[in-house]
Amino acid sequence: MDEMQKHLLKEVAALDALPVGAYNIRSNGKSAARNTTAEIDIVTKEDKQGIDVIIKPGTKNKSVHIPVIISQTGLKELVYNDFFVGEDCDVTIIAGCGISNCGGEDSEHDGVHSFFVKKNSRVKYIEKHYGEGTGRGKRLMNPSTVVELGENSTMEMETSQIGGIDDTVRITRAKLEENASLIVHDKILTEGDQKAKAELAVQLNGDGSTCDMISRGVARGQSRQEVVISIDGNAACSGHAECDSIIMEKGVIVATPRLTATNVDAALIHEAAIGKIAGEQLTKLMTMGLDEKEAEEMIIRGFLQ
Repeated sequence: MDEMQKHLLKEVAALDALPVGAYNIRSNGKSAARNTTAEIDIVTKEDKQGIDVIIKPGTKNKSVHIPVIISQTGLKELVYNDFFVGEDCDVTIIAGCGISNCGGEDSEHDGVHSFFVKKNSRVKYIEKHYGEGTGRGKRLMNPSTVVELGENSTMEMETSQIGGIDDTVRITRAKLEENASLIVHDKILTEGDQKAKAELAVQLNGDGSTCDMISRGVARGQSRQEVVISIDGNAACSGHAECDSIIMEKGVIVATPRLTATNVDAALIHEAAIGKIAGEQLTKLMTMGLDEKEAEEMIIRGFLQ
């Protein structure tokens, strides 16, 4: 792995070296490194590009790293990764993709991650997307996440696009059974003429199921963002959707929370706010010695944490 690939790996997965535990690192369309453990198996799919990650029942305090890095201009791929989480597990899954494109052709990674989580299990999922490069070719990513949460299971998702992606469509779909819980924090930063669309849709199908869906976005330059959060309350459940965005320069943001209740005991709430950085925030930081640009960057970093 060359220095550029190592740099991308650090950006998307905070890795300076191979991680401890189970991992599968994909580089320029091929598996570059893999390790399995007694509790977690990783198997290459035979019918299409991708892997199956099988987490045995009772696995606790373990992690799986599955980052993807692309440094080859013109490379385009579609990968399917399925995660089968047994009962009574507590695991962390670190994904993400980084693209460095210094050539004249578009580079693209599309990924479909499907999670099948059995009852009484907890999953924390971290996914970062990052792009860079001096070439004319675009950096494109289109991630899809499909989640099925069994009885009394919990999933916490931290998904972010931290810069450098020219065009993306991010789709998340989830179905929750009885007493299952889903927390999603999705963050997007766009600049220049970049475009990003995020669709998050949750079906609360079991009594006692809950979700908290929070989207935060910053659109700078002439970039455009569209965010749609949908919650269907089909049982005695509770759901919260929040779209909170900062618009700068000539950026455009469209935020759409959408709620549907088919059960009289479904309690659903939505919030949406779009605005510029408050002047008093800038003034306060500038009195501490920062110039206006430095103050803006600090506010944005804090907002997208």
